[in-house]
Amino acid sequence: MDRKLKNWELALMFGVLVAVVAAGWLGREQQELADSVVRFHVIANSDSEEDQALKLAVRDRVLAQAEGLYPEGATLEEARLALEGHLNLLAAAGREVVEERGYDYPVSAQLTDCWFPTKEYEGFALPAGNYTALRVVIGEGEGQNWWCVAFPPLCLGAASETVDQALEAGHFTPDQGALVTGDGGGYVLKFKAMEWLGEVQGFFEK
Repeated sequence: MDRKLKNWELALMFGVLVAVVAAGWLGREQQELADSVVRFHVIANSDSEEDQALKLAVRDRVLAQAEGLYPEGATLEEARLALEGHLNLLAAAGREVVEERGYDYPVSAQLTDCWFPTKEYEGFALPAGNYTALRVVIGEGEGQNWWCVAFPPLCLGAASETVDQALEAGHFTPDQGALVTGDGGGYVLKFKAMEWLGEVQGFFEK
């Protein structure tokens, strides 16, 4: 009995050690990636068909406005400063769309830290975790979200081409590029593990 108990304890300790090492490794990969991008988060006024369509129109206008603010060959910090210094302009771009479509919802824009779930796009994916984000809220902000990336501007144009451009510009390391495009294989499973570990950490931090 004692031997079985000892083996069970050793197995449990080994499992905990593996989980701790995995959490540190996956968390570090996610944090390094988070430190390379500014996410984009748009929240609709409601889930009505009209408000969801309005959300997408606001998204397009704000993304185009944001991309025009970046200096040529901008670094991440330069892009962050450009966004932070023009939040009123970005909110105004969103309000223009709202008014053009006959609504009177307010639109706000802020640069903040947000938690994002694992998200797959056409040609690339990003793991769950905390990211700096350009967050745009329309009206009551009670509708479904829309997530992507404000910088590098991966939400504009063909995703595979913009990831390649981000690599060429030095925004991503080769390992990060392989991670988000899945070139290394198994990235969906890895991202799910990151999301699970984030949820476990959040539970213990409550």
